[in-house]
Amino acid sequence: MTAETLVVPRATLDIEEPWTMPAVCTPVRLRCSTDSSAPRLSTNVAIWFDAEHLSILFSAADDYVQSTHLTHDAPLYEEDVVEAFLAPEMPSRYFELEASPRGTLFDARIESPEGVRSGMVVDRDWTCDGLVAAVRRVTESSGAATVDTLLRVPFTSLGRPAPLPGELWKANFFRIDRHPTRGDEYSAWQPTLKTPADFHVVAAFGTLRFA
Repeated sequence: MTAETLVVPRATLDIEEPWTMPAVCTPVRLRCSTDSSAPRLSTNVAIWFDAEHLSILFSAADDYVQSTHLTHDAPLYEEDVVEAFLAPEMPSRYFELEASPRGTLFDARIESPEGVRSGMVVDRDWTCDGLVAAVRRVTESSGAATVDTLLRVPFTSLGRPAPLPGELWKANFFRIDRHPTRGDEYSAWQPTLKTPADFHVVAAFGTLRFA
């Protein structure tokens, strides 16, 4: 499967409506990580940036939220979570950012010289200073629910200035949905095609091109 390129436009966050996607954004839909099929629960991701922050907005249909962790760097991946892997410099060195439906955050810096989980080194002591998550749950009259999660990532916390026009980063975006009876669902922007599901596959990363 050929990795995709997503154009990241420059836009301003609407402070009054932070979960509103700017009109210049084109959202992408996540697919099942193991086989690229359509997941039962849809998830869209929109990305934009300004002079100081990268904004990542997940909008996820959900019918059962499993989220109990309240401590920073807790193992959020054991429950419902959305994740962003960002590699500004090289694919083998990337940042892992996670947010739960409660707004709890996990951040780590990954060194993966072989591009796979077995050889990677995880620096859990690294902190993405200034990282903010805003979460809301919207329930329609039909009973259908959506969990919207906005991540605001300061470029300075990644050790770099705002991207220049045409700058390229490697990245991937994920969602884990847990359910006690239906089973778990793993979604990805760029499916890693691994069974059991494994997100730490550098070769599957897509490309972000900053406008």
